[in-house]
Amino acid sequence: MAADNVSLEQFELKGDFIRRHIGSNEIQLDEICELLGLSAIEDIINSAVPDSILSNAPLSLTETISERAVITNLRKIRERNKVYRSMIGMGYYGTIM
Repeated sequence: MAADNVSLEQFELKGDFIRRHIGSNEIQLDEICELLGLSAIEDIINSAVPDSILSNAPLSLTETISERAVITNLRKIRERNKVYRSMIGMGYYGTIM
């Protein structure tokens, strides 16, 4: 099956992350737990992640930022790049060690 042609513009600067990535809802999570014989979705995590690396401590997260703001900031960083002439493939010069 051939993939449809999709431009990157379709995904840029849009505040509709939900449209592109919708996680499981409560009903689906309950069905998953029932299928796996678990009482809660946390049981999947507890059975899959070793105790030595599992942490229940609250995360120290910074302030949230929208997808649009992230893309804008990344573009500002990109604009600081300086483009130089690439010399890759312009010849071989032996190195004396």
